[in-house]
Amino acid sequence: MGSDQANEQTQGSRSEGAGRRAILGAAVFGAGGAVLGVPGAAAAAQTRSARPAGRGLKSLPVPTIIGHRGTSGYRPEHTFGSYDLALDLGADVVEAGDLVPTKDGHLVCRHEPEIGGTTDVADHPEFADRRTTKTLDGVATTGWFTEDFTLAELKTLRAIERIPANRPHNTLYNGRWEIPTFEEVLKWQDEQTRKRGKQVWIYPETKHPTYFRGLGLGLEERVAKLLAKYGKDGRNAPVILQSFEPTSIQRLNRLVDNPLVVLLSSAGSRPYDFVEAGDPRTVADLITAKGLRELAGYAQGIGPTLDLVIPKNADGTLGEPTTLVRDAHRVGLVLHPYTMRNENPFLPAEYRRGSAADAYGDPFGAFRTYFATGIDGVFTDNADTALLARADFLAG
Repeated sequence: MGSDQANEQTQGSRSEGAGRRAILGAAVFGAGGAVLGVPGAAAAAQTRSARPAGRGLKSLPVPTIIGHRGTSGYRPEHTFGSYDLALDLGADVVEAGDLVPTKDGHLVCRHEPEIGGTTDVADHPEFADRRTTKTLDGVATTGWFTEDFTLAELKTLRAIERIPANRPHNTLYNGRWEIPTFEEVLKWQDEQTRKRGKQVWIYPETKHPTYFRGLGLGLEERVAKLLAKYGKDGRNAPVILQSFEPTSIQRLNRLVDNPLVVLLSSAGSRPYDFVEAGDPRTVADLITAKGLRELAGYAQGIGPTLDLVIPKNADGTLGEPTTLVRDAHRVGLVLHPYTMRNENPFLPAEYRRGSAADAYGDPFGAFRTYFATGIDGVFTDNADTALLARADFLAG
């Protein structure tokens, strides 16, 4: 998952599209279908009582628990340590990973192309001269960037905890794991599926695709090539693709048959591909009835911020839910909002306990409130907490 800074306070369709939407629709509403007119928590409980039958997305439980960058509440994000633990804790899907390219064209898993905050690159004097300032999606950003390193050079680095003020315990694991490539993730997925005796799902994201296409490092073709190589480019493949840029999803829709999800930041923001193209629309336009119908023409789901599902009041408490869940379901889109975290600063104000930045609040209460809106899944840094919360919710 990418640009969710608001939740981190401390720091052209093809003919097969309708078929893929039908598959996700079955996952949303259950094998027997559900009546959308049933309000609130009752509707959510009615439509989410069991694991749906069938292949592909219909095999995933609802609400789906998606391990955000693995299980980054407990391990440095986008490492095999984080991915493995997400599976150990029971995540239904692992977000492995946020895809950015190297200088020599390989795809690697990092939260951002700037790696000063997620690796020990600053401790490598041989790379001191690579530190620079670039304009990334219109924002001046200083640090070290994956596109300035070969894969061999990146493999000499080790991952570190990105938000140590909130997760000092994670710093214990600094330096333990290297940066994974997307190809390594696809091999890992197969190995873990065999080892665990059940299908492992992943949920990679194309990061800053317009920026990288301008550098001659287009992401979508590289993603499609690797998915085809490993036989994971079909409608029932256990790989969901996501991006904050709708044109990246449109491009992927022409290249692969995987389920596709458009990520949505704050209502007033504009996807960067829109900015570059001079398209004046904002996320608020994309979540209107017209905008959602357009998205459903080439995507099967949306990944909105939690604030688009339930906005916050001025004091940081939750307000009234919007109609986004209902409106998206009406056009056959699933909703996988982001990101639930256990620590106080990331929770709505009424679910915080004390003021310590690294202390847990009451995430169970927050999960219950979000699940009651009828969302189809959620990205979370704490898969174990989410699974307990789902069990509680489904138990009534």
